[in-house]
Amino acid sequence: MKIEVWQGDITTLAVDAIVNAANESLLGGGGVDGAIHRAAGPALLEACRALPEIRPGMRCPTGEVRATDAYDLPARYVFHTVGPVWQDGQRDEPALLANCYWKSLQLAEKLDLHSIAFPAISCGVFGYPLHQAAQIAATETLTWQRSHRQPRRIILVAYNAATFKVYQQALAAQGQPVESPVLAGTPASPGRTGLDLDLGLPPAAAL
Repeated sequence: MKIEVWQGDITTLAVDAIVNAANESLLGGGGVDGAIHRAAGPALLEACRALPEIRPGMRCPTGEVRATDAYDLPARYVFHTVGPVWQDGQRDEPALLANCYWKSLQLAEKLDLHSIAFPAISCGVFGYPLHQAAQIAATETLTWQRSHRQPRRIILVAYNAATFKVYQQALAAQGQPVESPVLAGTPASPGRTGLDLDLGLPPAAAL
């Protein structure tokens, strides 16, 4: 099995689930959150409104995940997760960000999903330092795939070339072999603009 890094628009990916870097209200916002809501259409907002509030204005606490249908997106589900707002790194930000990845993967496994795509959670207006966030993304996804069979395909989506390079570096730092860049794809199999990591599983288990 492999971790993929892909540069482009996460809303175009025909995977089982895309992860939305949401806020606690789940009612949309800027960055990838706004892009996902626009691409999914108004039904996504209505589905989010229908989710129960834990307290006024909060449908999903930081570090947790909620699922909805994906509506007009090519994905099947949207997993809404709330990453931490970066303060000083001493207020559980790393653990909360790790939870966003791990709990999304747990939900994907529970739903028997084969593929999931993550944006750079918390790296926009929430201000999480990109290099530190990428290390957490790499650690959590690689650790998951070493001990779980589903989802078989995990994609880290970079919104620009700089983020793509940081993801490459973070994954390579985990000691996994880096394959040559691959440029290929269909709507159901997004073009990879650079990195697969082979976890050493038998060929029959590889994607």
